Amino acid sequence: MIKLKNENAPMMILIMNMFIVQVGVGLIIPILPKFMQDFGISGATLGYLVSAMGLTQFLFSPISGEWADRYGRKIIIVSGIGMFSVSQWLFGFADNLWMLYLSRLIGGIGIAFTTPAITAYVADITTPDNRGKGLGWIGAAMSFGIVIGPGIGGFLAEYGLRLPFYIASAASAFAMGAAILMLPETLGKEKQLAARHLREKRENLFTQMVLSFKAPYLSLLLLIFIMTFALVNVEVVFGLYVDIKYGFTPKDIAILLTAGALVGVLIQALLIDWLLRRFGERQVINISLFLSAVSLVLMLLSRNFWCILIMTTFFIAFTSILRPAINTLLSKMAGQEQGFVAGMNNAYTSLAIIIAPAIAGILFDIGIDLPYLFGVVLLLLSLLLSVFGEKETILQLKWSKNMN
Repeated sequence: MIKLKNENAPMMILIMNMFIVQVGVGLIIPILPKFMQDFGISGATLGYLVSAMGLTQFLFSPISGEWADRYGRKIIIVSGIGMFSVSQWLFGFADNLWMLYLSRLIGGIGIAFTTPAITAYVADITTPDNRGKGLGWIGAAMSFGIVIGPGIGGFLAEYGLRLPFYIASAASAFAMGAAILMLPETLGKEKQLAARHLREKRENLFTQMVLSFKAPYLSLLLLIFIMTFALVNVEVVFGLYVDIKYGFTPKDIAILLTAGALVGVLIQALLIDWLLRRFGERQVINISLFLSAVSLVLMLLSRNFWCILIMTTFFIAFTSILRPAINTLLSKMAGQEQGFVAGMNNAYTSLAIIIAPAIAGILFDIGIDLPYLFGVVLLLLSLLLSVFGEKETILQLKWSKNMN
């Protein structure tokens, strides 16, 4: 770990970058229906447009993580936020469907570059003891950006349908400039050269995925995939579910999701470090998985708004603890491969995001409770995977400490 004169300044830049990117991702949500009308596109095309960003995010995450190890964190972060700025401007400027697709594809590459490099950067400037706190703040920025993004998009759209994208592009450009001027490189030239020498032919996505199956931290990557699949499977049909089953209004749905997300942000920002120190990553993961599954079951059994509000808040709160805990454990196991592991983390997440919505839609058409029941099964499978992977984690952590 390279010592910086002021670790708070780089952390603030990283938090700002993550927040701006997630706001940019979320602000499109309330605007897409209007774009459907203007461009005359179908719901299926809209779905493909949403998935396009996840596709390039999946394809480029391993590559960007590898490059973060080879060429340094800063250049990858700057490149990622720059591409995201271009993608937002292009979406606002677009007057053809292909331009919308191009914008989403470029935006996915930008996220793929930004997220793994930021995670690796946090690992560089923190110790194993306070890494959970750093990743918790990054997770909080991500969650808060997701929560507030649709609201910002809807508000700005009142002054012009394309204005939110121009604002997001300008904000991203500002964040890129701040990173260029204020973000020092944390990966020494010697480590960059060593990474280039040792892993000259690992940039191919298929090769990296195969290598990840041989890695000692495979159980954690699989856990990320299954957990993300379960969460997306539930979230993608949430609005339809409470609308059809309970007749909730858009305002009711916004309250449910916002309340839960804000609680999740507070936990990530204020409590995750204490939880990880007090109980350890593995125990926090196992307890959170179990309580998330219980909350989901109770959500199915709830019969009024307040019960659903409480269960939804519990579910989002417990699941918000999972990712920082898993990321912290992965980072500790990664040793000198922080960028590569962060890239694979993002790749497994993106793969789940691409697949889960289609599965959730099919299950919802068969029975509206099925996506939730399937989510419970996946969370419990994740718990079993976590429990059986504990011995592997202990051995790898001992090996990483000896190597360092």
